[in-house]
Amino acid sequence: MKFKNRMKMDRESGKPSGVKIWFQAARPKTLVAASMPVITATALAWSAQKMQWIAAFCCLAFAMLAQIAANFANDYFDYKGGIDTEERLGPARAVASGWVKPKVMLRATFAMLFVASLFGLVLIGYGGLEMIAVGLACVLFACLYSTGPYPLSRYGLGDLFVLIFFGFVPVLFTYYVQANEFTVFTWLLGAMMGFLSVNILVINNYRDVDTDRKTNKYTTVVLFGKRFGSLLYLLSGIIACLIMGWFFGLQTKPLFGFLSFPYIVLHISTWREMVRIGKGRELNKILGLTSRNSLVFCVLFVIGLLLLS
Repeated sequence: MKFKNRMKMDRESGKPSGVKIWFQAARPKTLVAASMPVITATALAWSAQKMQWIAAFCCLAFAMLAQIAANFANDYFDYKGGIDTEERLGPARAVASGWVKPKVMLRATFAMLFVASLFGLVLIGYGGLEMIAVGLACVLFACLYSTGPYPLSRYGLGDLFVLIFFGFVPVLFTYYVQANEFTVFTWLLGAMMGFLSVNILVINNYRDVDTDRKTNKYTTVVLFGKRFGSLLYLLSGIIACLIMGWFFGLQTKPLFGFLSFPYIVLHISTWREMVRIGKGRELNKILGLTSRNSLVFCVLFVIGLLLLS
């Protein structure tokens, strides 16, 4: 009876209940950015007949758990830093909304990092002891993005580090633990995935530019303006498509670059809708569309690899 009464109160207050709180705090839309570099790099290893199932699975588990930990840390430290206020336009944050106590969210962050590290330890058997340094760098980035003496997200460095840690790092090392080598194709794929991931950050910063400015969070959109943000969003998708053409061109299949056509149509349509909306909570739907577009891009890329095989 008490449980039913609590559920009723939660519905009336707009508060999610149970697992839904943690599901929302994990920010599932951002997990596309974490998983797609690993999946596409594994597809590349498969096309080279060097795929290792266990290594691929551990890379995927590590990437997604580390991303969830980063989201939990962002939830906690943005609350502590006064960035998540009542004026926030994005989806509600668990700590700022009072759904989860700060110390509980902090413990959840460390718990996710610990479990992610267990999967990372398995990768030492495939990539050697240097994988420890790679794992530590990923964990540090997950924390330093939102906290520390110089939080990356507050000083215009978020875009650069997303390009590195959601593009080059997961692609290069997912491929490396399976094939024990780096190739020009892994670098190109890392760039593609990085630029797609940057757009997920850009739309968040574009939406939050006014509240970020008030809380002294200096994203690139705050520093250079919304016009810059919209152009960065547009160009990031176009650059990813051009790199895809280059990727397949190096394999003497330049026409396969046109596989990106469905993506570029969706990308430009989403960009136009983003500019039309301009500001407000309605921009939240652009985040979902951006994740969808990235997924479409990756599916088209994998299809290209299948056609090459």
